[in-house]
Amino acid sequence: MKKSLVLAMAMALGVTASAYAANPFSDVPAGHWAYDSISKLAAAGVIEGYGDDTFRGDRLMTRYEMAQIVARAMAKGANVDKLAAEFADELEKLNVRVAALEKKSDNVRITGEIRYHYKHQKNTNNGGREKYSENGLRSRLYFTGKVNDNWNYVGRIQNQQWFHKADEPIVNNKGDEETHFNIAKLEGRLGGVKVIAGRDDDVFANGYIYDGEHDAIKLSYGDKWYVSGGYGKLTDLNDDIPNSAKDFWTAEIGSNIEGSFVNGKVGYLRNKLGTAGEEQFNGDDNVGIWYVGADFNVAKDLVFNAMYLRSNRDKFAEIADDGTATPYESKKDGYVFGLGYKGAEASEPGSWGLTARYYNQGRGTYLAHTIDGETGFMTGFKGWSIGGDVTVAKNMVASVTYYDTKALKGEQENDAKAKVIWSEFNVFF
Repeated sequence: MKKSLVLAMAMALGVTASAYAANPFSDVPAGHWAYDSISKLAAAGVIEGYGDDTFRGDRLMTRYEMAQIVARAMAKGANVDKLAAEFADELEKLNVRVAALEKKSDNVRITGEIRYHYKHQKNTNNGGREKYSENGLRSRLYFTGKVNDNWNYVGRIQNQQWFHKADEPIVNNKGDEETHFNIAKLEGRLGGVKVIAGRDDDVFANGYIYDGEHDAIKLSYGDKWYVSGGYGKLTDLNDDIPNSAKDFWTAEIGSNIEGSFVNGKVGYLRNKLGTAGEEQFNGDDNVGIWYVGADFNVAKDLVFNAMYLRSNRDKFAEIADDGTATPYESKKDGYVFGLGYKGAEASEPGSWGLTARYYNQGRGTYLAHTIDGETGFMTGFKGWSIGGDVTVAKNMVASVTYYDTKALKGEQENDAKAKVIWSEFNVFF
């Protein structure tokens, strides 16, 4: 934090002194743009220099030094609730009492994001309409409440508005909307263990197995090298098909070493199925999936990633409206390869990135896939995607991705395929 910014903050405190106060700092000449402000603040006792009578205004300021300025302003009776809350820990080390109201003035933080998306899909022999499109607006508000120094509560309210919704077998133009309170969790640490408990929205195996909401308790230990695990229920599966999922558990070990040429992970997820899930998965009551993946920093700003997945399932059934079942077979294996170059950063206008991926996954290797392309082939799917994103202004990111996927060979018609263009514009606040 530069002292020029500190001066602006200090002046906002309403501290005044004689306009003709003498300047005590030898490195601030009378013609300097901040001469009057520095003189007034020094005379009021809000700022102090160094032992050699210098101010050193170009030097970056530490949080501890800023806390000293806040403490002196408080002593002068200035209203500095937000600054006192921000520097509460440093002020306590200075033995400055901060009222409970001041400490809690920023106790609940609200952030959010708005996403507009447009999707166009073309099917070939996939049991649906040949062409259709949809677009909608999704708004999310996140509430983060500080419980104590180690724990936070996080909640999320989500509203989805449909301007043009792909709703089989017709297109719905009614402008339907729905609102859900779909994240409610406690997160914090017990010793060295990170804990998340409640309803969360997260991915497993980079989203190649599951991407969505779940009620669970998840534990993670370690930073550069970590081990993690979780137990709960994959609630998004039950939203799509009631009583399709019961309990799941997962475990993973891996590395996250900044600057390393390669980071990897190995994990397992097992999901116990409900009645509807058992019917779809040919009468068995569970799906178990192993996976191993790695990210390689092959060049500056260029990452190659790969993941292999192995399921315990190769037989499935499609249940018709009349209750009849059509059996399908699929391979137990799956793999995904990807390239990523740079990437749009919401805080950096003009930043951009490109991605490309190839998918080949048997039906038993995914439950709710992360991609916005078509994966609902009973024999599994293969295909590719290419996309890009760009930050058009601070906290405003636009992206577009093209997906070309088709069914793996099996009893389902071999030429069943789908092409999808997915575009979105995100605003973060």
